[in-house]
Amino acid sequence: MLGSVSAASASGFQVYLPSQQSIGMGGVGVGLSMEQAAQFLNPGALAMLRQNGVQVGVSATFARQAFRPASGGEQRELQNTVVTPFNLYASFGPKEGKFRAGISVYTPYGSTLRYAEGWEGRYSLREITLSAIYVQPTASYALTDKLSVGAGLMILARGAVNLQRSIDVAGTEGKIELDGKTKMGFGVNAGIFFKPSDKLSLGVSYRSKIDARVEGGDVTVTNPIPALQANFAGNKFDATLPLAASVNFGVGIMPTEKLTIGVDVNWVQWSAYKSLRFDFTKDGQPAQVGRGTFSESKREFQDAFTFRVGGQYKATDKLALRLGGAYDMTAVKDGFVTPETPDGNRIIGTAGIGYDITENFGVDASFMFQAIQKRSQSEQDLVNNGTTDRPAGTYRTNISIPGIGLRYNF
Repeated sequence: MLGSVSAASASGFQVYLPSQQSIGMGGVGVGLSMEQAAQFLNPGALAMLRQNGVQVGVSATFARQAFRPASGGEQRELQNTVVTPFNLYASFGPKEGKFRAGISVYTPYGSTLRYAEGWEGRYSLREITLSAIYVQPTASYALTDKLSVGAGLMILARGAVNLQRSIDVAGTEGKIELDGKTKMGFGVNAGIFFKPSDKLSLGVSYRSKIDARVEGGDVTVTNPIPALQANFAGNKFDATLPLAASVNFGVGIMPTEKLTIGVDVNWVQWSAYKSLRFDFTKDGQPAQVGRGTFSESKREFQDAFTFRVGGQYKATDKLALRLGGAYDMTAVKDGFVTPETPDGNRIIGTAGIGYDITENFGVDASFMFQAIQKRSQSEQDLVNNGTTDRPAGTYRTNISIPGIGLRYNF
């Protein structure tokens, strides 16, 4: 359950909302050097910025999700939830110098899901809340006027998870809740940026995997009948979740001074996520929760590509118009869909606007809509894959994500 979080804006349980400017252009930016969010998109491009600056943004994700059981029963809808991923970037350095340093704070993982009371999959999931905050100090250096490199230390500074599901105790329904905080984790975000001409730029970046570890999380079981209390003795749990690595390629094309076009390809190495295991303990010793001292569930994620394209047109000196789109391939194989990741291939459309209020201060607004391909799995699919710990049926999901951001250059 820890690892199967419904994503706000990307395959698997990743959140890909770099900045309001990038969102408006379909999420592109690996091959561009336009804003402080280069620290996330491609640290190598940061040195090519000719101004210092600070920018902050927030998005609100509104998911509409429904499930219809394979038995043909009543359609169940997800209770409405709002998640607000944010981003903060700042960079400093000599305006005409070759070196630039920065600091960023962003939320690459996070979600909230609440299913309707009594739904068929409540023994897999009733509710989940996950948050993860990264802090990334970054340094970038221009080796020449056309080539620059950069790297940042990704720090999983804060993470928390709360999961709840129903349990059947001798015909009586109870509830189990897991609540824990992740240990601090570290990774690397590095990139190279090359601009051979005023009309073309290229970029590649790599974000490494971070293992999110929960140790000593709390286990709370409610309503077990007294005769079975010994089967729910564990009160702590440990679990590890791989936050997948990604390789990112980007191309920037500037046909005119007013028009900028970006094309990105993201390859996320989700295949590192094979299964999810919880180990239960009490007083530091293995202890039983349900049928054993640990539980393990198959995930078998697959590597996935996302293809992005977007553009910005400077309608006036102060007004920028943005448009973009993406096709995001799912990491979840057929027969392995869970209530926590009712994921499918995504068709994404975005739009945005930017306005310079003064020479140094500006505002950006963005909107993203995702149509997620419906996913169906039968009871036989689950039996064939050994994944009968999740319900059979059909999921449908659409997501709307408005956002607003502010920027100040100096």
